[in-house]
Amino acid sequence: MNDPNFILNIYKTSLSDSEFTKLSKFIYDNYGIKLPLAKKTMLQSRLLKRLRTLKMSSFGEYINYLFSSEGLQNEVLYMIDEVSTNKTDFFRENAHFEFMTNELLPLFMKSNMNSLNVWSSAASSGEEVYTLAMVLSEFKDRNPLLNFNILGTDISKTMLSKAITAIYSENAIVPIPMHLKKKYFLRSKDRDAKTVRVVQSLRDKTSFQLLNLMNKNYETKIPSFDIIFCRNVLIYFDRETQEKVLNRLIDKLKPNGFLFLGHSESVTNMKLNVKQVKPTIFMKAH
Repeated sequence: MNDPNFILNIYKTSLSDSEFTKLSKFIYDNYGIKLPLAKKTMLQSRLLKRLRTLKMSSFGEYINYLFSSEGLQNEVLYMIDEVSTNKTDFFRENAHFEFMTNELLPLFMKSNMNSLNVWSSAASSGEEVYTLAMVLSEFKDRNPLLNFNILGTDISKTMLSKAITAIYSENAIVPIPMHLKKKYFLRSKDRDAKTVRVVQSLRDKTSFQLLNLMNKNYETKIPSFDIIFCRNVLIYFDRETQEKVLNRLIDKLKPNGFLFLGHSESVTNMKLNVKQVKPTIFMKAH
């Protein structure tokens, strides 16, 4: 592994157009992520890490392994970790959380909906899940009858592991209001680590599950939901795939449940059983 000639040869190897086509077709067919030829250099640089880890000297060797029965069972999870984009932040697109606090949660309580199931369908490393948990927990403090459960799913095993551990850098929690930081995060005893961890009481309200939005059926731990977040993931899919994914998500929503999309995502001209309440916020019809 530390052979300098091996490392040098690894970084000289390149991904051919035909190899890229094989990989990009597999990624699109199985994960819905569209990679045009312009992304070849990006894919090559990300997968070089896997070649080095596996001590393989060419992308041809790697592809043969990836498509073997062993590779399809084991390597695919590592490959998609490298390919998928995992950008997320606490209180990202905060208008959604303000809408929940000021309008949606009071509406649910007035309708005697005291038990809420919430799904973060592209949870990445958990920031969205724990933001939702903080928002709901704060509302519960003022409305003790409320009970809630939050499910976070993602295609990346690595990201889900981070979400379950719930340890973040001090820089990551900068967007969080100070009173929430003090209430919901514990500093590491190792001050050099500069990390914090979400408190146990909040972690207890969450669960996580590996799930690919390209699956034809979403077998989730919680069968149906009052609120689903699917933000800033549809942008990686083509229009046809977006519509299929959205319809599957809506199937998991209860009547009058709410769907939240990312600010740059549009459902114009799609056949969906929802009505728009606000930009990027939709309610399922009866």
